[in-house]
Amino acid sequence: MHRLATALLVFATGLAQAQTLRWSSQGDMQTTDPHSQNEVMTNSLNNQVYEGLTRRMKDMSMGPALATEWTQVTPLIWRFKLRAGVKFHDGTPFTAEDVVFSMQRLRDDNAPQRVYANAVGIPKAIDPLTVVFTLDKPNPIVPELLANLFIMSRRWCEEHRVTRPLNFKQQEESYASQHANGTGPFVLISRQPGVKTVFKRNPAWWNKFEGNLQEFTYLPIGNDATRTAALISGEIDFVLDPPPRDVARLRTVPELKVVDGQENRIVYVGMDQTRDKLLYGQAPGDKNPLKDLRVRKALYHAIDIEAIKTKLMSGYATPTGGLTSSPRGAYGDPKLETRLPYDVAASKKLLAEAGYPDGFDITMDCPNNRYVNDERICIALASMWAQVKVRVKVNAIPRTLFFPKVEKFDTSLYLTGWGGGSTDAEVMLTPVLRNRGEQGVGVANYGGSINNEGDALAAASTTETDPKKREATVKAALQSFRDQVNIIPLHRQVIPWAMRKEVSIPHSPNNWASMDWVTVGK
Repeated sequence: MHRLATALLVFATGLAQAQTLRWSSQGDMQTTDPHSQNEVMTNSLNNQVYEGLTRRMKDMSMGPALATEWTQVTPLIWRFKLRAGVKFHDGTPFTAEDVVFSMQRLRDDNAPQRVYANAVGIPKAIDPLTVVFTLDKPNPIVPELLANLFIMSRRWCEEHRVTRPLNFKQQEESYASQHANGTGPFVLISRQPGVKTVFKRNPAWWNKFEGNLQEFTYLPIGNDATRTAALISGEIDFVLDPPPRDVARLRTVPELKVVDGQENRIVYVGMDQTRDKLLYGQAPGDKNPLKDLRVRKALYHAIDIEAIKTKLMSGYATPTGGLTSSPRGAYGDPKLETRLPYDVAASKKLLAEAGYPDGFDITMDCPNNRYVNDERICIALASMWAQVKVRVKVNAIPRTLFFPKVEKFDTSLYLTGWGGGSTDAEVMLTPVLRNRGEQGVGVANYGGSINNEGDALAAASTTETDPKKREATVKAALQSFRDQVNIIPLHRQVIPWAMRKEVSIPHSPNNWASMDWVTVGK
């Protein structure tokens, strides 16, 4: 019996050692403070440690997480019952006071998620397992927004003096920059920014693991060829973003498999529409051409989107004229998805009418490790715009430098993307398209565009609870932003995930690998 028990223990130990995963992408998470950045890689890794009151399920529907149930008591009051027996990784019990504290922390000026935290109202702890949110105006998607508002331990934050989110755009560091204490399925073990981050299974997690993963290590590898070679050689087990030009080759490797899916994310060009003079560039009359609708339309017309799709993205992109992360955000209306046509002659004509027949000079800020082929897209755009005499200098920088730069509005022209789990138009309208305002409205409107008509319609849509009226209002808002070309949409990414044959990871439209669903081996 003793020998059998010993053999079983050895077998179980060996199995646990085998159930590990090494995975990679082109860029690292930016911080382990879950309230100081709102970027998908940072959020997805932090979400292995931290949880919200709700959770997005495999079919992208909303399900319970730290809250077991919720009720809209009145149009302005939501009641959430919290899960009993949950503990943070340091053993501290999870209570309603942690929810109240976290929502207060999320409303801080340093938190880019404050636009969502403000939208769900002010929480009050009724008892240790009940929280009531009181809103100042109706919000039909409160549970959906709460999925991305992660709960931190009040006690831990006070102990380590991190009661405010770190100011990431000012490159502030705090204890929460490289340490974490959540309630989630995995515990942060160690972090070496830009090198590796190690997580181990939380044996006290309240939920049931669907997969068998015991430990995973995230290893950012910026060079495409190196990342592909590491997967083929077996140095890593999973690549979230294999280069499109390598995907066909990866499909032929017997030890690997590729799983495809479209991401809920739109990649677009933003433009400074605030300053009277270009911050980075030179134009006739010392003006800012991007304030002129004709110039914005001219840049749009000069983009050969099919060339980007076929030659650059190898088909792994869906061109769109839409302004939402998913067509569902525009209720599948094809009129809201159509692009301005590729028309160089029309572009030149518009530039001449606007007073720029010989174009102008401008710098374009671009991440080089955030989106699929991001730097190459910017270079391709610069080449296309050169045909209409708009001379673009591409400033390609890592995401850790790019996002603080644009968040400080230190840009004239930029490439970025927006999306995630939610397909609702609200997550694009309020943070990205609306005029900059209070409580985080327009927080990601890095170009400072002002569209009063679109802003008013978008604001009305956030409080409209009648589904048909809300649909009409959302569509009208999107059409207004389209008419004014406040941003130039490019495409929605098609994301292939590449992994070893023995690894099973459910593909997700939010490009978000949930490690508690991962199985390694048979």
